[in-house]
Amino acid sequence: MKVVSVINHKGGVGKTTLTANLGAGLAARGRKVLLVDLDSQASLTVSFFTQTEWTDGLLPTRTIKHWYDDVGTANAMEDMTPLIVAPPRVHTRLSRSGGHLDLIAAHRDLSDVDTALAAGLLVDPGRFGLLHRRLRDGLSHKSLAEYDIALIDCAPNFGLIAKNAVAASDMLLIPTKPDYLSTNGIDSLGLKIRTFTEEYNAHGAGPIDRPPAAVIFTMVQNHDGKPIETQRSVISRIEARGVPTFSTTIRDSKSVYGPAPEHGVPVILGGTGRALTRELRDLVSEFSSRLDRTAA
Repeated sequence: MKVVSVINHKGGVGKTTLTANLGAGLAARGRKVLLVDLDSQASLTVSFFTQTEWTDGLLPTRTIKHWYDDVGTANAMEDMTPLIVAPPRVHTRLSRSGGHLDLIAAHRDLSDVDTALAAGLLVDPGRFGLLHRRLRDGLSHKSLAEYDIALIDCAPNFGLIAKNAVAASDMLLIPTKPDYLSTNGIDSLGLKIRTFTEEYNAHGAGPIDRPPAAVIFTMVQNHDGKPIETQRSVISRIEARGVPTFSTTIRDSKSVYGPAPEHGVPVILGGTGRALTRELRDLVSEFSSRLDRTAA
C-alpha cells in the first residue's frame, strides 16, 4: 500500500475537498482506498458521515485518536482494522466499480492528544521513535495489505501527529491557493519536512527518505479556461523556482463544493458541475500516473 499525505501549514486551501475527491475518484477506477482523518476539525469525516453517525456510531473508540491511546503500553492497539468504517452513501455509488473506499475517522480531541504526546516526549526523549513511527507501523501492518493507497488529511500544523503522517508517507501533496499568503509557506514547510526527516533518522527511528512532494493549485479562478492573470503569475513564479507542481488545477466553486459534504458524496461521484468533475478526473489521472512512478 502506498501512503500519501495531503498537507499544508495554511488552512482554507481546499485540503479536505482534494482528499475526498481524490480518494473517491481512485475508488471509482477500481482502487481500494483508505482515508485517514488526522485533523481535529474532522472535516473529512463529516464529508462522509453525518454528525449523528459520527457521534453515535464512531465516537469514542472508532477514531484515529484511539490508535494513539495507550501508546507504548500493553494496552496499545496493534491493528488498525477495528477503526475502519465504510461510508454508506459513497459505497452505493461505487458498487459497480470494483473499487472500495474506507475511512478512519477523526476525533475532536486530536489536538489535545498531539500536545500531550509532545509533552511526554520532552520528559522521555527515548520515546521519539515509538511516537513518531506509530502511524507508519499501523499502516504497514499486514492486515491493511488489501488496500492500494492510503490518503491522509493532515491538520494545518506541523505537530507530532502531522510528523507521523510524513514518516508514513511515500508522497506528499501540498494543496495551495495561488496567492501570496498561501504560497509563502511552501519553502518553510519543505524545510520543516527535511529537518524532521534528518531528526527521525538521527534518532534511529528510520531510515526513511524525505517523501517527494508536489503542489496542487486549488481554489483557482478561471477566465476563458485559464487561471486569471494574478493567479497565473503566482503559479509561474512557483514553477520557475523548480517546485514540482501538477498541471491540473482545481477551480474555486463554493456553489458546487459547498453542499457536497452534507450529502456524503464527493463532487467527483455526483457533482452538478461538468467542468469541475472533468478537471477532478484529470487530476486523478495525473495523480495516478505520478503515484505509479513512486517507489513503494
